[in-house]
Amino acid sequence: MTWFGNGARRRQEELLRSLLVMAWVVEARDPYTGGHLWRVAQMVRVLAQDAGLSPAEISHATVGGFLHDLGKVAVPDAVLRKADKLDDAEYDVIKTHPEAGWRMLSGHPLAAFAEAGVRCHHERPDGRGYPRGLAAGEIPRDALLISVADAFDAMTSSRPYRAGMPIDRALGIVEENLGTQFDAEWGRRFVAVGRAGAFDHIVGHSDDGIPLQECFACGPIVVVRRGQRAGDVVYCRNCGTEYRVTNAADGELGVERTGSMGDANALQPEVDTDLIRRFVSRSARSLATALA
Repeated sequence: MTWFGNGARRRQEELLRSLLVMAWVVEARDPYTGGHLWRVAQMVRVLAQDAGLSPAEISHATVGGFLHDLGKVAVPDAVLRKADKLDDAEYDVIKTHPEAGWRMLSGHPLAAFAEAGVRCHHERPDGRGYPRGLAAGEIPRDALLISVADAFDAMTSSRPYRAGMPIDRALGIVEENLGTQFDAEWGRRFVAVGRAGAFDHIVGHSDDGIPLQECFACGPIVVVRRGQRAGDVVYCRNCGTEYRVTNAADGELGVERTGSMGDANALQPEVDTDLIRRFVSRSARSLATALA
């Protein structure tokens, strides 16, 4: 596709926005991954910038990071939202999401642009990944970046059955699996960047400078969006507990329980249109080069 003037650019931005909104709604089905797409995309951006990739290459990989879990729309809630480790049969269901995502994406005008991130982020250099068992040298570069960021975010995020790992421990696990689960070159760079503190402002956050808030019952999974103010109401998307946004003396946002629970209407997924707008705006100029 070629970009011709402002009109064409706006159409391309709308196409990209449509994909990001779709991915956001898919993520909203699993309350324990609140902010996962944003975190993976930001870590991929940091890693790609550290490697000196071009602006177009950085945006290409970053958008793939935001879209990588698109296929989880095909995973039943009983599996996606299970509050315990998956058994073998359930894991087999989860393993269908890369190809499901690609089938969903294949008719979209930007399909080829996001294929690597959606279809290949669970492939491994040792050939034991899925869905196609690709080995080192066969896995697209974007997928190698997304794979390590995705796994690291899973390790450092809390789940119903375990607390998130400290950053250094998760980086150590990445280091132990270089050349098997993770590409050796990109994994080694990821560990170095992480130990330099580049992910500290990303882990445990759902947007720049916005940490996840703690639900008294479910852990750090309550999302406060940029632009919300003290007195606004937010909900734990897992248990439905209602919270009121607070503003501490230092300006940091927090939450406090109201004593109420959200009804079905209040707990409907809300797309963070402002975050997506900023993401599209940041990516669009570089993507113009990639899509030309």
